[in-house]
Amino acid sequence: MSAETAQKETQPKESMAFQAEVKQLLQLMIHSLYSNKEIVLRELISNASDAADKLRFEALANGALYENDSELKIRIAFDKTARTVSISDNGIGMSRDEVIANIGSIA
Repeated sequence: MSAETAQKETQPKESMAFQAEVKQLLQLMIHSLYSNKEIVLRELISNASDAADKLRFEALANGALYENDSELKIRIAFDKTARTVSISDNGIGMSRDEVIANIGSIA
């Protein structure tokens, strides 16, 4: 287990309230758009692509971010037995502060 993973596991969970408009928008998205499996899959792949683009941009100033692997990847795996689809990437996600600042735009 990495130090980062251990740190995440020991941090207390935190809840944040959304503004009423954002909360209503999220409810609408969840109950309409995200009930369509194809749309959910497309959104997850789009998010992975955004993470790869963020790494590509950040690595212009700091090539060490590539960690000796400059090939950006989005992997899609299927488990028929468990009936799951897994999507992973090697990009950079959003920080906690970025999520808080942009949740209305993300939604």
